[in-house]
Amino acid sequence: MAPSKKSSSGESINSRLALVMKSGKSSLGYKSTLKTLRSGKAKLIIISGNTSPLRKSEIEYYAMLAKTSVHHYKGNNVDLGTACGKYYRVGTLSVLDAGDSDILKTEN
Repeated sequence: MAPSKKSSSGESINSRLALVMKSGKSSLGYKSTLKTLRSGKAKLIIISGNTSPLRKSEIEYYAMLAKTSVHHYKGNNVDLGTACGKYYRVGTLSVLDAGDSDILKTEN
């Protein structure tokens, strides 16, 4: 039972992320994530599993100051890029507007 529950939560975050990319607004990348955090526009931050600890801690610190929730994605940056529907690696991602997705309700 437990492994199927884990895979379903992984699949649900991927499907919600695909819906955000289709109907909402998001910002991909480390620099633009920091910009959205500093401006206070970010609602949710998603960090890939293989992001370096220094970058992770810096983003978490900015998110704490901005009172924004952070989700640690289980896969690496290639998996996160694929979940976003892109053909390149995505280390960090900030959700500005969820659109039709309920990703903000489930992650808070």
